[in-house]
Amino acid sequence: MSGQAEVKVKIPFGNKYLDAIFSIPEKKSTYGVILTHGAGGDMNFPHLVSLAAYLASHGVLCLRFTCKGLNIVYRTKAFKAVVEYLKLSDDYKLSGVFLAGRSMGSRAAASVIRHLSQEDDDDFIQGLICLSYPLHRPKLQSKLRDEDLLFIRCPVLFVSGSADEMCEKQLLEGVASKMKAPKKIHWIEKANHGMAVKGRTTDDVMEEINAQVFSWLRETIELEHK
Repeated sequence: MSGQAEVKVKIPFGNKYLDAIFSIPEKKSTYGVILTHGAGGDMNFPHLVSLAAYLASHGVLCLRFTCKGLNIVYRTKAFKAVVEYLKLSDDYKLSGVFLAGRSMGSRAAASVIRHLSQEDDDDFIQGLICLSYPLHRPKLQSKLRDEDLLFIRCPVLFVSGSADEMCEKQLLEGVASKMKAPKKIHWIEKANHGMAVKGRTTDDVMEEINAQVFSWLRETIELEHK
């Protein structure tokens, strides 16, 4: 990928540090995306690396970070620390950020947006990007993790597989219809929770996801400036 650089940073969180990497576009970026992984893996999960490189090569700053832990409250606090870090950064003066996550990371992102919107009224957070949002546990469709989504008012993009065992298509569409926020769902045909599709390469699926995320970002930012 031409026209971008990667910079490793350590972000203070309580009495320790979170490992993170900036993917920096060639030209100064006014908007950024903060990106994190699911319950397993870390910030070097291939889908995150691919998305960060794609966004940076299209002029959007991306900060991806690792936060190990299966506790959603802990993951949310860590995400909040990263938002504050970027907001106060002198190196990257951004007009706003979009919070993005894969699976459990998207739950943490949604939780941060809900909490921050209750605490302060500034518009630094511009939107939410949910990759494989885990709406329910496998085979446990009766218990939906939709509480944060229903409170959010900023624009939301969902990118999910139509065969995701943790996000039944009809159920996500039902939740989306109740949301107050402007939202869009892009379904990856026949993809499971890990975004694997029989007969398609990982790179091919990632290209579809990356292009969808970027075009939604561009539309959302343009609407904001109208």
